[in-house]
Amino acid sequence: MGSIKITQVKSTIDRSKRQKATMEALGIRKLNGSVVKEVTPQIMGMVAKVMHLVNVQEV
Repeated sequence: MGSIKITQVKSTIDRSKRQKATMEALGIRKLNGSVVKEVTPQIMGMVAKVMHLVNVQEV
């Protein structure tokens, strides 16, 4: 499987605790922060839950 780069583009202020926890679990701590993750079903599920807050690019 490949890798993806996940970048936060919107704030987590006024979001549910669950969405904030998902962002934290992905390793994204602040706005414009990026992480590179391996593509797994678990990671893709987490990204799907916060898709409105992040940009995803293939690496």
